[in-house]
Amino acid sequence: MFIQTEATPNPATLKFIPGSPVMNGATRDFRDSAEAERDSPLAARLFQIDGVTGVFLGGDFISVTKSDGEWQHLKPALLGAIMEHYMSGAPVVTNDDVVDAGEANSEDSEIVVTIKELLDTRVRPAVAQDGGDIVFHGYDEGIVYLHMRGACAGCPSSTATLRHGIENLLKHFVPEVIEVRAV
Repeated sequence: MFIQTEATPNPATLKFIPGSPVMNGATRDFRDSAEAERDSPLAARLFQIDGVTGVFLGGDFISVTKSDGEWQHLKPALLGAIMEHYMSGAPVVTNDDVVDAGEANSEDSEIVVTIKELLDTRVRPAVAQDGGDIVFHGYDEGIVYLHMRGACAGCPSSTATLRHGIENLLKHFVPEVIEVRAV
């Protein structure tokens, strides 16, 4: 098994690509070992490595966030843990309650449907390239509320991504949008 790694815009997060599906299109974000122990054998295994503070499972990648230390010291242990997990045949997650990524539903207004469609087709794929995800939390009086996850959570450039990238995109296609805020 060959696992590729990619840097992300967040220097505290590294993206691992195992070459096989991780979550089949869904995502999960683990911010502590207790939640990982309960829901994901893979995330639990990664949290056992000293310095790991977050694990994000994407459709075809794993983003790991560290507290401190150098990647050159953590990376071999992380690669080994990921490889051991896949060789064991254990599931990636045992509790597959996925977080709603903001899929459109019949009760949404036309503006919200358009916002969610833009997020799904234009924003989420780009954010996934950087090892993260974005979740729609709401729309109220011209303000769109979004939650950044994975490598994007706590990333120094996430504010710029929200303000200059996502906000401008949404304003262009949905004139009713006046601002985008992080939740």
